[in-house]
Amino acid sequence: MTTSENSRFVRLRVDLILEVDSPDALTAAALERIAVDDLMPAAERTFAEEAVREDESEALAYLVDPVDLLGDVPGVELAHASWSTEPVEYDPDAVEWDLDEDDVAEEDDEDGEPAARA
Repeated sequence: MTTSENSRFVRLRVDLILEVDSPDALTAAALERIAVDDLMPAAERTFAEEAVREDESEALAYLVDPVDLLGDVPGVELAHASWSTEPVEYDPDAVEWDLDEDDVAEEDDEDGEPAARA
């Protein structure tokens, strides 16, 4: 049996590279989200506010929620979600940022040469 025949669980991986063109707006939005979070304890709120003021990637982490990305997709229930953010050096022309990187790797043989087609 294949994995799809004996498991109802699917891992969805999403990799986004975002350009922050207004750090102040991003930070302000994250601080606003933290301020209205009634479930966040005061000590955690203080820590969160400091973190988003120091790092735009932390601010983004408070604004992006995997549950929101799923929306109302029929027939699925979220079993587990985790996410992280980090600043990265990004060059859209560099080979390592090719969006089809995984597809190309599957087509290469052991020596990195394109696989022969039948």
